[in-house]
Amino acid sequence: MNDNQEQVHRPGEIVPESGIYECDCQRHHGYSTDVRGHRFPPPPEGCTGHGWRLKDAAHPGS
Repeated sequence: MNDNQEQVHRPGEIVPESGIYECDCQRHHGYSTDVRGHRFPPPPEGCTGHGWRLKDAAHPGS
């Protein structure tokens, strides 16, 4: 896991890297974005998470 995958991004922050993000609550609430620059959504209703972690980058190494 690289540093980008360790970082937790809060809802409303701008997505720094296109890819698949997972909620930090460990319940696998996935969120996919195709375009960096969008804003992260709030976690799903009833979720105890506080933000999103990069699971799989859309363009690794770029």
